[in-house]
Amino acid sequence: MNAAELRSLAPAPQYEYGGLDLLSTAVLLVDCAGRIAHVNQSAELLFDTSRKTLIGQLAGRVLGDDAEMQHLVTDAQANAFGQRDQIMELRRIGRDPMPVRVAATVQFGETIPLVLEVTEIEQQLKVDREERRIGLTSANRELLRNLAHEIKNPLGGVRGAAQLLEAELASNEQREYTQVIIAEADRLQALVDRLLMPHRSPRVVSEMNIHEVCERVRLIMVSEFPRGLSITRDYDASVPEFRGDKEQLIQALLNVVRNAAQALDERIAGGDAEIVLRTRVARQVTIARALHRLALDLSVIDNGPGIADELKDRIFFPLVSGRDGGNGLGLTLAQTFIQQHDGMIEVDSRPGRTHFRILLPLS
Repeated sequence: MNAAELRSLAPAPQYEYGGLDLLSTAVLLVDCAGRIAHVNQSAELLFDTSRKTLIGQLAGRVLGDDAEMQHLVTDAQANAFGQRDQIMELRRIGRDPMPVRVAATVQFGETIPLVLEVTEIEQQLKVDREERRIGLTSANRELLRNLAHEIKNPLGGVRGAAQLLEAELASNEQREYTQVIIAEADRLQALVDRLLMPHRSPRVVSEMNIHEVCERVRLIMVSEFPRGLSITRDYDASVPEFRGDKEQLIQALLNVVRNAAQALDERIAGGDAEIVLRTRVARQVTIARALHRLALDLSVIDNGPGIADELKDRIFFPLVSGRDGGNGLGLTLAQTFIQQHDGMIEVDSRPGRTHFRILLPLS
């Protein structure tokens, strides 16, 4: 929300501010006495307090600085600024103060001179990290796609020349060398094909149920790991159907679940490995700065050793793998397919618990 949009709000009864409930950030309207005149639903969630309780309180006490808040109100009434950003502390009963970023915007009205937009600093950092990751991922993907195209033609020439040479050789000992060349060319060809796969395959979009996707992946994993691995289903039956490419989402989820299973080798050997597939409906979700009223919240949670600290920020990058023998493409392809559905995938990991979270817009 920019300053122009905030200033467009005219003094009116509280119900006329209902549009603020569509915003994912917390918004407070402050009157001339420095008291809270209205808050949106996001503010109720952030403050962990009902709207009824917040309205009428001094905004400075809620945000930890009475003097600074009064100064803001006075300057707003004098039209001394348009918008001002500062760091304050959110005070909540029974909880530690939390630093927040407060964007104060002047509203040209007599009764409600000030609008405050309150954002968790950690949440803002998370959004910034997401945007940087999307930018880096897009650049890396484009680089690899161009590189794969450049490799593909000469690779075919190398393989063809090796086959012609093999036909001219007289001894089996000499043919072993050309067979190595052909086998390595085939291996590189398969790698190139996987790099190009998301850009080659046409999308087939239709109405789909996410639990059908989860069950297909679960059955595949049960067949791959028949002993030692438990896959727990925690489904929310209220998740609605939505439009998407079912095969792409099966492949994306399969890559994430298989990655989790491969990290559970020791626990599988011990018989206590677990992966949880959990679905929920999330409301008022922001994905890449776009607000969605409803979103699918799909989680893959495992009880493995966690992701090494040096890999956490690069886990979705192409050719980055924390496992010996891994090609580092599984999570990259999963992220590509999720982003093609306007969604996002993130990970939170510590020893004993790794949580991959997939968010897909439903509306």
